[in-house]
Amino acid sequence: MTEEKKSKKAVTKPAAKSKTAKAPAKKSVKKAVAKKPAAKKAASKLPGELDVIVEAILDKKGQNVVSLDLRKVGSSICDFFVICNADSTPNVSAIADNVEDEMIVKCKKKVVRSQGKENRFWIIQDYGDIVVHIFQTEYRNFYRLEELWSDCPKKEYQD
Repeated sequence: MTEEKKSKKAVTKPAAKSKTAKAPAKKSVKKAVAKKPAAKKAASKLPGELDVIVEAILDKKGQNVVSLDLRKVGSSICDFFVICNADSTPNVSAIADNVEDEMIVKCKKKVVRSQGKENRFWIIQDYGDIVVHIFQTEYRNFYRLEELWSDCPKKEYQD
């Protein structure tokens, strides 16, 4: 064989691996996935819904509108309470109906559960992350929900 052919064979033939040679270590590549905490994720979508609910309440003359941020309470069933009151049963009913209508139109979200429409003293609307409490004034003064959740951040809204 000529030297040219020997050099081609040497180039094309892979070198035999010895048993003592270590295989190159595989680099583990972890993809960095940006994970947002649940509270941050909820916070980014909720203020819009809160705004719609508060506006709907104020449009129908709801009084003493307050939101309570329950996200830091470990045992809470939702992220926010929105609490308001009205002086008459027709007004309580009108507020509840307006909240439902506005949430459907502006947020494309229906109420999951609703209680109290029969007597209209205290209507509760559950939107999953937000629970709305619409009281007749004397019942709000009696139950005092804000005092039960007094350790939570509270925001008051005015018309």
